Amino acid sequence: MSYVTLKLVTIVAERILADRLSEELRELGARGLTITDVTGSGSRGVRASEWEGANVKIESVVSPAVAERIMAHVAEHYFQYYAVIVYAHPVDVVRGDKYV
Repeated sequence: MSYVTLKLVTIVAERILADRLSEELRELGARGLTITDVTGSGSRGVRASEWEGANVKIESVVSPAVAERIMAHVAEHYFQYYAVIVYAHPVDVVRGDKYV
């Protein structure tokens, strides 16, 4: 079986950012994504909009170059004002051509 090593980019953010981040990820080169409602706590202890409720986890399998663009974009545009984290892991993907 052959596979391609790509990056799984994960963003955990306030729910209010879900639609905006989804659109931006596609603009940055992601071909698809998964959004899940999640709960937890972070180091900041503050939120831009407490009334919006739970956080979301947005995941996308992308090329290393797209992963770098996404992570830089999230850091530049969201870290200062929102409770958000972004990280990436290498993943071995069967049918990797679907993602690049």
